[in-house]
Amino acid sequence: MTTLPPDAPPPPTPDQILRAPKVLLHDHLDGGLRPATVVELAAEQGYDRLPETDPARLADWFRASADSGSLVRYLETFTHTVGVMQTPEALARVAAECVLDLAADGVVYAEIRYAPEQHQERGLRLEEVVEAVNEGLREGERRAAAGGRRVRAGALLTAMRQAARALEIAELANRYRDAGVVGFDIAGPEAGFPPTRSLDAFEFLKRENNHFTIHAGEAFGLPSIWQALQWCGADRLGHGVRIIDDIEVREDGSVSLGRLAAYVRDKRIPLELCPTSNIQTGAAPSYAEHPIGLLRRLGFRATVNTDNRLMSDTSMSREFTQLVRTFHYTLDDLQWFTVNAMKSAFIPFDERLAMIGDVIKPGYAALRSEWLFRREADKGT
Repeated sequence: MTTLPPDAPPPPTPDQILRAPKVLLHDHLDGGLRPATVVELAAEQGYDRLPETDPARLADWFRASADSGSLVRYLETFTHTVGVMQTPEALARVAAECVLDLAADGVVYAEIRYAPEQHQERGLRLEEVVEAVNEGLREGERRAAAGGRRVRAGALLTAMRQAARALEIAELANRYRDAGVVGFDIAGPEAGFPPTRSLDAFEFLKRENNHFTIHAGEAFGLPSIWQALQWCGADRLGHGVRIIDDIEVREDGSVSLGRLAAYVRDKRIPLELCPTSNIQTGAAPSYAEHPIGLLRRLGFRATVNTDNRLMSDTSMSREFTQLVRTFHYTLDDLQWFTVNAMKSAFIPFDERLAMIGDVIKPGYAALRSEWLFRREADKGT
C-alpha cells in the first residue's frame, strides 16, 4: 500500500469530484440512455423485446450482461437501446437527456458518438438522424444552462466496421462539420474488421482536413493500434489500452517502451481510456491492474472516459472516484487528465485554450482553495 507524505493533500471528496469540471471524449449515445427512458420509448413504439420492463431491473440486466467479460456479448446489449432510437423524437430526447445527465455530473465539454446507420430501421434518412440528434444536443445545452450548468456537446459520427458504409458516414460527418458534428469514428468488432477496411473514408477525411478517432487497441492488440495510426492516420485512439503490450516493466521497476509505445507517447497521441468498460470487456483485469496508472506515470496523453454509462453503470465522477481510490490521485491528477482531454478535443485550438483557462483551471483552483482554507482553519483551532 502506498504511504503518503504527511503534508500531501487529501484525496478529493465525492462532492469535490462531482463538482470538478470534467471533459469526456468517448461516450456512446446509445450506451447512455436512462433505463426509464428505454422503457417509456419501448412502450410508445411497440418495441416488445426488452428483457425487463421495470427500469430498476432493466438497469441491473444491462450491467450484468455487460459484466460478462466478453466484448461480443457487451455489444449485444445495444440491440435494445438502438431498438428504441428509431424516430426523430426518440433521438432528440435521448440526446437532450444525455447532455443533461453529463452536465449534472460536472462535465463541461463532451463529444458524444453514435452510428447514424443504426437508426434507419423505420426509414429515417441519415440526414434526419443527424439533425434530430443535433437538435437534442442543443436542447440539452439550453436546459442545462437554464439550470445553472454550462456544458458544450459535439457529435462524432460513427461508422460500424462490419457494415462497409464508412465512406458514406465520413461524407455525412463532413457535411455537418459546422453544424454540431465535430468528427468521425469507426466502432464495432475489431477482430476480422481492421481499420484498413475503411481506408477510403480516412483518406477522404484527411483530404478534407477533418478530425477522426478510431476504436483500436481494445479487444485487439498492437496491430490494431499500428494500423489506426500508420495506415489510417488517426488523430486519437478509441481506448488504445493495449498499448501496454508494448511496454516492459522489469523486476527492478524500470520501464522500457517499444517503438510503437514510444511513438504514441512522443507524438502525444490521445488515448481515450475507459477503465470500467475495459474491465468489463476483459481488456484490463482490474482497476489496480489497469494500464492507466502506468501510462499516467510515463506521461502518455491519457484521458478518462465512460464509454457506455448505462451498460457500465458509471459516470465521469464514478470513473474518477475509482482512480482516486486505486491510485491515490489528487485534484492535481484529475486536472491533468481533464486538461489532456480538452487539449485533444476536436474543436478549434483557441476554443480549447479558452475552456482550459476560463473553466477547467479555475474550477480546480477553487476546489484546492477549499482544502487550503480548511487546513489553515484547522491550524488555528
